Amino acid sequence: MATTVRRTRDVQSNRMSGRARGGDHRLTRGRRKREQSEYFFDYSLLFIVLFLLGFGMIMIYSASSYAAFQSYGDAAYYLKKQALAVTLGLIAMMVVANIPYHFWERFATLGYGVSVALIFLVLTPLGIESHGARRWFRIPGVGMQIQPAEVAKLAMILFLAVMVCKMGKGVRTIKGFVLMMVMPLPVVVLIWKVTDNLSSAIIVLSIALLMVFVASPDYKKFVAMGAVAILFVSLLVVYVSRLDPSTNFRFRRIQVWLNPESDSQDKGFQTLQGLYAIGSGGVLGKGLGRSMQKLSFLPEAQNDMIFSIICEELGLFGAIAIILMFILLIWRMMIIANNASDLFGAMLVVGVIGHVAVQAILNIAVVTNSIPNTGISLPFISYGGTSVVFLLIEIGLVLSVARRIQLKEL
Repeated sequence: MATTVRRTRDVQSNRMSGRARGGDHRLTRGRRKREQSEYFFDYSLLFIVLFLLGFGMIMIYSASSYAAFQSYGDAAYYLKKQALAVTLGLIAMMVVANIPYHFWERFATLGYGVSVALIFLVLTPLGIESHGARRWFRIPGVGMQIQPAEVAKLAMILFLAVMVCKMGKGVRTIKGFVLMMVMPLPVVVLIWKVTDNLSSAIIVLSIALLMVFVASPDYKKFVAMGAVAILFVSLLVVYVSRLDPSTNFRFRRIQVWLNPESDSQDKGFQTLQGLYAIGSGGVLGKGLGRSMQKLSFLPEAQNDMIFSIICEELGLFGAIAIILMFILLIWRMMIIANNASDLFGAMLVVGVIGHVAVQAILNIAVVTNSIPNTGISLPFISYGGTSVVFLLIEIGLVLSVARRIQLKEL
């Protein structure tokens, strides 16, 4: 009888331990499944981008309402066009964000070729001339205009990210470095010479430099290149400043940059009006919508010079706030790049960082007359449909990389 009781207890004990082991196994599987299903999504990055877009549309309306009413009889003309571009861009951003970013890897070479072909389209009857330059082409039957330089920036980011991964440690060698810097040169030269867009050519080259800089741990050659570039630019400025008023309009821009008052009615007019707007804004500004310079005094108020209107209406406080938002945007993207699941994803984000950072810095530098005047827009804020659409596609790539960052439970 006692033996039967012991056997019964042993059977019950084994069943209980089996259920416990089965429960532990199911718990472990559930935990693994939970770990695999939890991924990172950077809502902070999304909020910053949406804030910049919303703020940009407010400032576009404020800066362009007078000119739009005078030219088109509709104060919201530019705002409506920008709102349409932002809507298309947000849709494209969400589509790209939900596609695994490795999907685009196979289109890198094709994108490079397409970007080159699109640049040549500005020379065809489809090309559109504005302000003495052919930088856009129209899509027949749609009524949309595209600036091929913006397509080239996105294509170059994708192409160089793929090349860095393919070359691996070869990027660190002198041969690999030279090759990485030579590959974007055809696009850079075409943007500069064909579309007469030096600022976009500088941005594409800067994107390549930053991506190679991040991929290579040897910073000595970059320090040497920086020193040579600073010396060359300094000598060029000294040389140009001693010339008589030159027929070369780029040299003339440097002369006007050194002394805007010397040509206050022509080349220096926009720069001076922008500085007047910044100075009159003070610390807190005149108030939203109360700018005087936008009343036909400041050319391209809603485009390249919108930062001066921000300074005039919102003052130093508003200008610093926008700069801080760009710093936060770059910081969030740096976090994503540092935690990306592979090198390809990290390099994609680095390329977008280079695009946004360089373009924002150059725009603010031009408006404040820190560098010679050249046409360049403020990311997410300035008026420009092609620019905002392709910037949002790039943000979609960043969000796609972020979504593949797996969160692990400790």
